[in-house]
Amino acid sequence: MQNQRFGRLTVLRRAAKRTRNQNIHWLCQCDCGNLVTVDGYSLRHGRVKSCGCLRRAQQQIASRQNPAFQKNIGRRENLVNPQQVEFASIHRSKRNRSGVIGVSYDQRKQRWFARLMVDHHYVLLKSFPDFESAVSARKRAERQYLVASDHHHDAMNA
Repeated sequence: MQNQRFGRLTVLRRAAKRTRNQNIHWLCQCDCGNLVTVDGYSLRHGRVKSCGCLRRAQQQIASRQNPAFQKNIGRRENLVNPQQVEFASIHRSKRNRSGVIGVSYDQRKQRWFARLMVDHHYVLLKSFPDFESAVSARKRAERQYLVASDHHHDAMNA
């Protein structure tokens, strides 16, 4: 595979390490000059095409062409609600696989994690052996911090 091109990457030589499934890694140079080590399978099947510069360039172009993005760029109020709770903590992401906001599974540790961030600080960041415990901890924290924040915010605006 030496000297072959895959997207923006040119294969220089075989790297010393292998993946868990014994795929060979290759040292590649990107058109931007960065050196990266890439799994041979990912190269051959088009899963990796650059060092990451291609994605950054595409995102830059997409954001320049999106008027809504341009209008709201740099506006902190778009990231948090009036109680200073980040929208990411209270809205379900497309990437959420557990089905519950703020609850995720760590495969490496084989444990469930419950998280809640309020005013840029984690008020809940714990691991649990089972899904139900993590969900109930998240719900308790929501009742304690989010409902209390709403009442505090209402009192401040009255």
